[in-house]
Amino acid sequence: MPIKCLIVDDEPLAIKILEQYIADLENLELVASCRSATKALTYLEKEAVDVIFLDIQMPQITGMALAKNLQNPPKIVFTTAYRDFAVESYEVNAVDYLVKPISFERFFQAIQKLKTSAGALQSTPLQASSETLLIKADKKQFVIKLSDIQYIESIKDYVIVHTPHQDLVSYQTMQQVIGALPITDFLRIHRSFIINLNHLKAFNHSYVFIADNEIPIGRTYKEEVQQKLTQHFS
Repeated sequence: MPIKCLIVDDEPLAIKILEQYIADLENLELVASCRSATKALTYLEKEAVDVIFLDIQMPQITGMALAKNLQNPPKIVFTTAYRDFAVESYEVNAVDYLVKPISFERFFQAIQKLKTSAGALQSTPLQASSETLLIKADKKQFVIKLSDIQYIESIKDYVIVHTPHQDLVSYQTMQQVIGALPITDFLRIHRSFIINLNHLKAFNHSYVFIADNEIPIGRTYKEEVQQKLTQHFS
C-alpha cells in the first residue's frame, strides 16, 4: 500500500522539488499540494493522509501551529529553511526535520524513518462481508456484525469500533475502515467519526445522537451530512 503524502508549503519551487522526490519513489503517492495551512486543514477534514511534508513559516497560520492543532494528525516531516524550530518539532512527534535546500538523499532518509516509525502503515487491512466485519484488536481477530456497530472513532493511528457490547481498538486508518463498510448504512460525518445510520436516535445541524453519545458533525461535512440524513429518513 503506497504512503499517501500531502505537501503544505507556500513556495512553488519547494512544492515542485518535493513533488518530484515523491514521484521518484514507488511506494509514495502524492494526494495533494496546498499553498497554505488553512487549505491543508480544509483538505484534512475530508481526506486521510499518512504523512504531511510541512513548511513552518507560512502566512496566517504557521506549519507548527497547524501540527499542534490537528485533532488526529498523520505523521509529520517538517520542511523548512529555518533550523530554529527543530527542538519544538519534538513536541508534535515529528518523524524528521528537513532544512532547505533539501537533497534527495536527505529526503530518502526521512522516508526510511517514516517506514520504521510506530505509525508506518503496517496494519492489517479490514475484511468485510455483507453482514460482518473482521477486525484485529488485542492480538485477536474479532468478527463483528455490521448491524452491531454504532459508530467508529479515529484517534491518531487507531480506530475504535463502538458496539453496545464492547469497544474494540484497532491499528487502522480511517480510509481503510471506509473502504470496508457498505455506504448504504454508514456515513462519515467528521474526519474522526463514521456512524451507523441504523443506530441514529436524533440529529441537528451540529451533532448526531447515538445511544448516550453526542457526536459532532465536521464543519466541512455539514451540508452533505444534512442532505444525506434527510434523504435517508424521508
